[in-house]
Amino acid sequence: MPIPILMPALSPTMEEGTLAKWLVKEGDAVASGDVIAEIETDKATMEVEAVDEGTVGRILVDAGTEGVAVNKPILMLLEDGESADALDVSSAAAALSQASAVETSGVPSPSGDAEKKGSEGPSSANGSASPVANGSRIFATPLARRLAHDAGIDLSTIAGSGPKGRIVKTDVEAVQDGARGAAAASTQVATAPIAPAAAAMPRAMADDKIMALYEEGTFEVVPHDNMRKTIASRLVEAKTTIPHFYLSIECRLDELLSARKRMNDGADGRFKLSVNDFIIKALALALQDAPAANATWTEQGMLRHTRSDIGVAVAVDGGLFTPVIRHADLKTLSEISNQMKDLARRARDRKLKPHEYQGGTTAISNLGMMGIKRFDAVINPPHATILAVGAGEQRMIVEDGAPIVANMMSCSLSCDHRVVDGALGAEMLAAFKAYIEDPVRMLV
Repeated sequence: MPIPILMPALSPTMEEGTLAKWLVKEGDAVASGDVIAEIETDKATMEVEAVDEGTVGRILVDAGTEGVAVNKPILMLLEDGESADALDVSSAAAALSQASAVETSGVPSPSGDAEKKGSEGPSSANGSASPVANGSRIFATPLARRLAHDAGIDLSTIAGSGPKGRIVKTDVEAVQDGARGAAAASTQVATAPIAPAAAAMPRAMADDKIMALYEEGTFEVVPHDNMRKTIASRLVEAKTTIPHFYLSIECRLDELLSARKRMNDGADGRFKLSVNDFIIKALALALQDAPAANATWTEQGMLRHTRSDIGVAVAVDGGLFTPVIRHADLKTLSEISNQMKDLARRARDRKLKPHEYQGGTTAISNLGMMGIKRFDAVINPPHATILAVGAGEQRMIVEDGAPIVANMMSCSLSCDHRVVDGALGAEMLAAFKAYIEDPVRMLV
């Protein structure tokens, strides 16, 4: 029976995407792992790999189609020995029904797959086919393999719920969820978008009324892409559900700039540190010094994070990414610098993977290089804080009763008052300032 290929969910919050480009055509033979299409999500254009092998029988969704729902069939794959005759209306409908059953129950349909279980291995306790087949071979999607490898999970212990018992992403995540227990459930509550609440809010003015305010022919309507829609939704969520307050501080940069110059001069081209690299490291260490601020609000309870994963806003055409430096408190400045350059470059090319820009425990928005002296940033859910960094500049200050010229930088910390109270935010900022003004402390 023809195998339906479904629109994949390329991130936990993805509900629909744009099928940007097909890399195969009808009649092409594909193997498991072959790249067959490019999908535009809310943040990036990502490649989709084939899970099964066979021949492309029919493409169901044209390239360039927007708003394709997750789990909608987009292509029919013919198995070995099948001809295009298998794609008549009745068999295609049956295959689509099978795909729907797989998605709703998580168990392959008994037709076709059940007949092959004998050759692919015994069934598991939950009715899904065992992932082990043909001796030692484990059937799993490339994404599931990567997630299992990153989490240290043995694939042979997982029962697959995909077609023919293949292990898919949700199977690996289910094992992770079981290990994490209630904390993982709280995380999912925290990271889920609150789009329904935002959508339910009354609109101030309908689009047609807004357009009527302007003379026809003096504007053009530029449709929102997925990135802009997501940014709009998350900003509305942040400003309507998170009680923001702001704390500001002035940091002296003279010691930092001197240390940065010495380090770069002795690097022999292995790295080139920026002021932003020091800011990332200082904020990561400040969260360790004020661990109560390294938290996320959920209705079930406070998530207290043990590591400092720092998101850094990177401007791209039409929006921004916030790639995350994981374990920034444990990384050296050179490691942070090299990783940040790589993430920023791939962010501008829209080549980041979802796990590289999702999560994090706080974020940095630095507009200093654009000449902005001071600003307040909007918290990026599910974070509880975000640090807005202004330009470093020479200013007249008073030291020991005498006026001197010093390099100064203004920083503003936006706080979620449900998580971070004023005294706690001040403690975090004071720790940050101490690291910036005495950068040698970051090296020990």
